[in-house]
Amino acid sequence: MEAKRHEVVVIGAGVSGIYQIKRLTDLGIDAIVLEGDDDLGGTWYRNRYPGARFDSESYTYGYSFSKELLDEWHWNERFSAQPENLRYLNYVADKFDLRRHMRFDARVQTMTWSDTEHEWTIHLQGGEIYVATFVVTSLGPLSMPTLPRYEGIDDFAGHSFHTYHWPEEPLDLSDKRVGVIGTGATGIQVIAELADKVGELKVFQRRPNWSSPLNNGPISADEMAAIRDRYDEIFANCSASPGGFEHVPDRRGFWNLTPEQRIETWDRLYEQPGFAISAANFPAIFLDETANQEMSDYIANRIRDRVDDPQIAEKLIPRDHGFATQRLPLETRYFEAYNRDNVHLVSLADAPIERITETGIQTAAEHHDLDVIVYATGFDAITGGYDRIDIHGVGGQTLADAWRNGPSTYLGALANGFPNMFMVAGPQSVSGSTNFPRAIETGVDWLTDLLIHARNQGATRVEARAEAEQRWVAEVVRAHEKLLLRGSKGWFTGYNSNVAGHQEGTIRYQAYFGGVPKYVSIINQEAADGYPSIDLR
Repeated sequence: MEAKRHEVVVIGAGVSGIYQIKRLTDLGIDAIVLEGDDDLGGTWYRNRYPGARFDSESYTYGYSFSKELLDEWHWNERFSAQPENLRYLNYVADKFDLRRHMRFDARVQTMTWSDTEHEWTIHLQGGEIYVATFVVTSLGPLSMPTLPRYEGIDDFAGHSFHTYHWPEEPLDLSDKRVGVIGTGATGIQVIAELADKVGELKVFQRRPNWSSPLNNGPISADEMAAIRDRYDEIFANCSASPGGFEHVPDRRGFWNLTPEQRIETWDRLYEQPGFAISAANFPAIFLDETANQEMSDYIANRIRDRVDDPQIAEKLIPRDHGFATQRLPLETRYFEAYNRDNVHLVSLADAPIERITETGIQTAAEHHDLDVIVYATGFDAITGGYDRIDIHGVGGQTLADAWRNGPSTYLGALANGFPNMFMVAGPQSVSGSTNFPRAIETGVDWLTDLLIHARNQGATRVEARAEAEQRWVAEVVRAHEKLLLRGSKGWFTGYNSNVAGHQEGTIRYQAYFGGVPKYVSIINQEAADGYPSIDLR
């Protein structure tokens, strides 16, 4: 089969891939997007489960590159739901005529680098071959769903699926016995949404997560007009805050206030939308165990106030990690779901799942008869999308081998030994720890500038220097170890018990936790200095 040639191949047509192809084609660069699904949207195409929505404020999630787009689009909710999010991404693609640069049902199977030709050969699952000088990976940090490794998982006779593969056709659950396994961010969304729409809901919880209110609401036409008037201010605020949100940390000092003043602050933040309760909190709660314990006790009491049964409330309060030291799920009446007669919490800490049966789930204590099983069991985060592709770099080394014990990158954008592979929101970038789309635009712009610089220099081989990569990994580790999250389990630290090879207690440093302003300063300085940490030949 004859190979199709392009200067740049972008892998993935989600939020980052859409913006990346916009930048490249605006510059007249011969580029194409290869998307494995049958349409664009990435996260917002696949995750159709009930309750799926932004937990970043909608107007901070959308693209900022076009004033015309900002003026045209009206976000209907403060935290927009999946159907509207997908409509938005399609609107963007159609407005800027980007679909003609995309190929769907084009799942990449292998990528092989030629150090003599300075190009990548890309094989698709369907047999097609593409050749490109540069590859930009826009794979998404949560694009590889994971199922638990329970015995009998294929024996169940009813409907069962991961939330990532929620059926496209409408699913009537009004009289069904539904089991949801998992109480992470996805599980909390879907449980709250299903509670009053199913016959019976059983929640299988391995370990609880802290969660705080989303405080969603509609955006009126007048409010949207006011948002449009201050978009420049909104995006400037996001750029200045460590988390990429409009929320900024409280710098008064945790210990400078009385306990009563701290509670007054938390009462106010608890009622505010989105991540205010964490991003606008005192920095000490992320650094100091005593401060974090006080904050955790406050949230625990909030949970007790919202759950009628004291025993259930205690089972919903985490004991193995402090508040916001793992990815913090946001919820809408999640805890109130357990006050309903048709909702039952099954604590797997008390009675683990032994196997899936033809008719339900067998725990160590009893059998639970079910019609539907929903696996809200998370993702092989950040590196999972790369592991799915067989990537061979210089000398035939595989990326899987190079990252076996955790990723190693320069700025989360390049990897030594894998020239001309640019990663948007890659491992060890700031994207995994901040408001994702804001980091995407920063990453796409920086990589596009690097690509233009390489072309202007006549360089056809662009690779991070080994010593620069080692320095960056050390910086990632340093920023990570400063925070209390260093002792947590979850995808921030790269641990997923459903993924073979992940060892409990072993940290994979997957994201940079130094904050947006510092990260942007570092990457901008690299560009201003003429990319000294990057080998251009």
